[in-house]
Amino acid sequence: MSLLRVWMPSPNYSSRGGAATRLLVLHTAEGSRTIESLGSFFAASSSGVSSHVGIDDKANTVGEYVRRDQKAWTASNANPIACQAEICAFAAWDSAEWHRHPNMLANAAAWLAEEAAAFGIPLVRLNPQQAQSSGRGVCQHVDLGSWGGGHTDCGPGFPMDEVIAMAGGQPGQAPPQEPPPAAGVAPPFPGTLLANYIEGHGTLTWQLRMAQRGWSILCDDKYGSQSEQVCRQFQAEKGLDVDGVVGPITWSAAWTAPVT
Repeated sequence: MSLLRVWMPSPNYSSRGGAATRLLVLHTAEGSRTIESLGSFFAASSSGVSSHVGIDDKANTVGEYVRRDQKAWTASNANPIACQAEICAFAAWDSAEWHRHPNMLANAAAWLAEEAAAFGIPLVRLNPQQAQSSGRGVCQHVDLGSWGGGHTDCGPGFPMDEVIAMAGGQPGQAPPQEPPPAAGVAPPFPGTLLANYIEGHGTLTWQLRMAQRGWSILCDDKYGSQSEQVCRQFQAEKGLDVDGVVGPITWSAAWTAPVT
């Protein structure tokens, strides 16, 4: 049976800017205990935050605040590529307390199942490196690290594997990804200049490297205006020709130049 989604629109959303959704992210609200209370908070433009849905103890029911095709504002740099749910709970809850809320856990699982089907996202648990790079799957807010705002929810007591299993996924984390090239060793230049909204051709590899260096950049494998701006700023910082194009020299510097 599909979830009943109670529509409580928030004005706090924006376009995904063409970014593909690859993460399903679970949060804890840390205050609101009902989807109505949470909806009232998100309904105020002055709050400046939102989430796609809220989850409380009502059986088979969630609050919906932002459409899944839009970007909610709750996890900093991860927002463009994430669909996100706020559970009306606290990160400090231990496992016993979470299990006093079976409807809440069931709703979280049902939401994961529906969003995974809508986006074609596998129901696998991502580790922080996977969540912050190019992994596709399920994570908690804490797994996004400083890139996602530096939060600690849903907390160590949250039964993540159990919820994913209830959703029809596999418990345990996804297989480790191939580690990125070590600092000081650049991977081979892909042979295509990264510019002018090009897709692929090493774009994601370069974006991920710039994110690892501390730049705020959308890692979507599309070289858009934000990537060009980061490139120009990086080139200026390192004394390179500033043209907003990732050629062999700029590519190599992303791995070999010191982080300053």
